[in-house]
Amino acid sequence: MPGPITVFSARKIITMDAAVDEATHVAVRDGIIIEVGDLDDCAAWGPYTLDKRFDDGVLMPGFIESHAHLLEGLLWAKAEYAGPVDRRDPSGRLRKGINNVPDLVRRLKEIEATLEDGARPLVAWGIDPSLNDPIAPITRHDLDKVSSTRPIFLLHASCHIAYVNSATLTLANYAAVTAPGVQRDPSGEPTGELDELAAMMAAIKAVAADLVGGSTDPAQFYNFARVAQARGVTTIVDGGSGTYFEPAFLEAALAATAAEDFPARIVAHHNGITVPTAEAMIRFAAALEGKGNDKLSFQGLKIVLDGSNQGFTGRLRPPGYLASGANGLWNRGPEELRTLVPALHNAGLQIVAHCNADQAAELFIEAVAVAQAARPRFDHRHFIVHGQLLDESLMRRMAALGIHVTLFSNHLYYWGEFHRAHTFGAFRAGAMNPAATALRLGLVAAAHSDTPVSPVDPLLTLWCAANRVTASGRVLGPRERVGVHDALRMMTFNAAWLLHRDHEVGSIRVGKRADFAALAQDPLAIDPMALRDIEVLGTVVGGRVFGARA
Repeated sequence: MPGPITVFSARKIITMDAAVDEATHVAVRDGIIIEVGDLDDCAAWGPYTLDKRFDDGVLMPGFIESHAHLLEGLLWAKAEYAGPVDRRDPSGRLRKGINNVPDLVRRLKEIEATLEDGARPLVAWGIDPSLNDPIAPITRHDLDKVSSTRPIFLLHASCHIAYVNSATLTLANYAAVTAPGVQRDPSGEPTGELDELAAMMAAIKAVAADLVGGSTDPAQFYNFARVAQARGVTTIVDGGSGTYFEPAFLEAALAATAAEDFPARIVAHHNGITVPTAEAMIRFAAALEGKGNDKLSFQGLKIVLDGSNQGFTGRLRPPGYLASGANGLWNRGPEELRTLVPALHNAGLQIVAHCNADQAAELFIEAVAVAQAARPRFDHRHFIVHGQLLDESLMRRMAALGIHVTLFSNHLYYWGEFHRAHTFGAFRAGAMNPAATALRLGLVAAAHSDTPVSPVDPLLTLWCAANRVTASGRVLGPRERVGVHDALRMMTFNAAWLLHRDHEVGSIRVGKRADFAALAQDPLAIDPMALRDIEVLGTVVGGRVFGARA
């Protein structure tokens, strides 16, 4: 028997649907939208309860964070935040950024003093020297000032780099590690900087194993969802490093997300990051088919081609990195991709490819072209994550092959000045994250935060896409700015489409899930520069209301 009807009223409802673009009321029953219009339209469905708590606000589809990592929730639970960017923790507390090495060392000493067990590693996250003033490398010598005996492991904001002290290098036996990402000084000794997973893995296993993704702590799931929900997110992606194929981890994830008070939906990509072979990826993906619940689903398989642009490990076409002409590192290189991508494509999986720089994107596009030529698939929805240096020629090839993209628009704000001065130069920095060109060429383009790389904040993300302003106030690439409606669509319907969830979420339409974000202002009626300052009043997930701080 159908349940009771709740009618939500608002000053304005932005539906993001072409049929009815605005309304004042939406009727919900059993978590599904049954009517959109005015109060009389909704009343036609029978007796109802009128919920007026957002009467003075603006309702719109819940924001969709199209690329993020559950790791953020685990980091809040298991490690200390010590990065240069201000961010709010799951309780809403503001954690102020630390933007120079001496202050970082002081903060780490404070943390170290609270650790009673002398053997317990000190693990912190969010570190990024590129955002420090002055910009300076972090070495084992800096961290040895905190402790020469306690292992220390600092995770870079990009999650592609780590910094460790001498105790960690000894414990993890880096004398025997030959990975190219182990940075060394002129004498051949490790500096303490470890670039990319192959170089980091020995240290992770030795002192930070909790961060690999196997923890069953329910706090990680709640932390992940709460931080996002506070900024209007109703669906968030876990980007592919989780071990859901392990029974204990899956059980923990299902238990947490099945709780009535769990404040967001999670779409988890299958793991193509730490799982080594195509055969294992396909097997694990098949084993998880149908294993989700109302707030946990599985879609897409994530692979990582290159690294981090601000960490100089993204793979660039010539002329390479500014001044040096150097290039980055492959996580999965050309020979492997030529067999991996067709195998996943032939298995019917959607491929989600981390391609930060243009050489990596080009490689993925070429691999999909080979796969499509051998076995054409319609509506596969393979997409590139980040795609920061895509150009028109690459995107035209993507459009022809049915490849789409979620762009890292936040990079323009946080790292735009660094890229302009240190990694790419003025032209390429101004061409980064080309949302306007992507939309003009017919790509379905979304945008994301990649949290924990940058704070999950869809209003900031769409502000970046609409304004392209750096932290210092410079406009980078003004012709790649998009209109506010397009920016909202990137964070709602387009993201839903990439995730194969556009029939359920992404717009306010009869028959879809009742997932809404409630805002204090109308984003379509204010100066685009004010978008990031809009107050989030709360969210609605499946008809249940969550406050601004769940």
